Amino acid sequence: MADSARQIENLLYDYAERIDAGDFEGVADLFTHARIHGQENGPPETVFEGRAGALRLYEMSTRRYDDDGTPKTHHITTNVRVEVDEEAGTGTCRSYFAVAQATPELPLQLIITGRYHDTFQRLEGRWWFASRTMFVDQVGDLSQHLLF
Repeated sequence: MADSARQIENLLYDYAERIDAGDFEGVADLFTHARIHGQENGPPETVFEGRAGALRLYEMSTRRYDDDGTPKTHHITTNVRVEVDEEAGTGTCRSYFAVAQATPELPLQLIITGRYHDTFQRLEGRWWFASRTMFVDQVGDLSQHLLF
């Protein structure tokens, strides 16, 4: 079995795979015990609680295309730094993200970059997201990605 830091890192990659597959139910599963902050210290409408909140966030914001059900994106996660407190059953992670997209109307390009600040908790021997705060650093053409 992978050590705790690797298990936490794998949650980041599970997120990327699921969102790129258009599996918003699967993404929401990862945040069953978590709170997502769309911006640091943002107003209440930027905070999404638990599985239902995560599902609401992605369904209201992220476009999926009819031909394959995906957002036609590729999430790239880098600079992953995980710290674990085994005794407390908690962890933290800071990472970078970049999202590439290509659609019939949009040639392949990076559409957004930023950072995630995540916390984790171990429940019944399994690691879960406890919180995610998103920081957007650079924005490109999001017209084919977002629903608003």
